[in-house]
Amino acid sequence: MPPLGIVGWVIIGGLAGWIGSKIMGTDAQMGIVANIVVGIIGGLIGGFLLGFVFDVGSGGKIFSFLTCLLGACIFLAIAKAFMGRSRQ
Repeated sequence: MPPLGIVGWVIIGGLAGWIGSKIMGTDAQMGIVANIVVGIIGGLIGGFLLGFVFDVGSGGKIFSFLTCLLGACIFLAIAKAFMGRSRQ
């Protein structure tokens, strides 16, 4: 299976960021660019965390998507916690 290119990571990151924002309830506040950024940052976070447990590089596209989705949810939860504190 060929590795994902930049376009593949943007597509997977965008989808993961969008679904992650739906799960975390932040979709109304985000646009497509923010979803892509959250998904890509989520991929980095998820890849770092799951890299300790699994061989993330050999999981394929579905495992890459799930890794991005998990990382996006973690990133959004952290962001919501910090945004909630700054409003008080």
